[in-house]
Amino acid sequence: MSDQADPVRVMVVDDHPMWRDAVERDLAQAGYDVVAVAATGREALVRFAATRPQVVVLDLQIPAPDGVQVTTEIVRLEPEVRVLVLSASGEQGDVLAAVTAGATGYLVKSASRAELLAAVRRVADGDAVFTPGLAGLVLGEFQRRSEAPPDDRAGSALTDRETEVLRMVAKGMSYRQIAERLVLSHRTVQNHVQNTLRKLQMHNRVELTRYAIEHGLDAE
Repeated sequence: MSDQADPVRVMVVDDHPMWRDAVERDLAQAGYDVVAVAATGREALVRFAATRPQVVVLDLQIPAPDGVQVTTEIVRLEPEVRVLVLSASGEQGDVLAAVTAGATGYLVKSASRAELLAAVRRVADGDAVFTPGLAGLVLGEFQRRSEAPPDDRAGSALTDRETEVLRMVAKGMSYRQIAERLVLSHRTVQNHVQNTLRKLQMHNRVELTRYAIEHGLDAE
């Protein structure tokens, strides 16, 4: 990160000062631009509006509004922002609530410093990142919730390449893995995903994955 002209702008939200300070320090040392920290949901929303970070590292259990509500509001204000939940809880209900609200990733606090830094980098690149075991839980639950595929609002407008990339996204592949598989640049894969988001009127990779599951693309 430190060799980039414009480092990723990050906000850290946690009501435990020692934990918040440690995450802020680790991110800064890794070359991220920590533009704001907050201890409560209210502070988070005010400081987000003032600083417009690209990634928000967020605890769920914070003074009101809680992390799920903060995620919902942040994604509503700025759909392109990436929210990485960093929580002590790995409970299914908490994970699903965060993802449904728009979180791009979810790590439990037992994650190592290296895992956190890698997760922030991947989330900033547009990947969905989860503590091992949680990704399957989320996808499995979405699959159980899905009913018969709804009318395809805009799927017919996708190119063959966009559909191919979407299928790989649904299978949990990172942008880098997709690029290597299709012999494309990382930027080209990102452009395909952004075009697909626009055509399907969606905001993030998690919504794309749910759409792909509902349409059976993950099984092809």
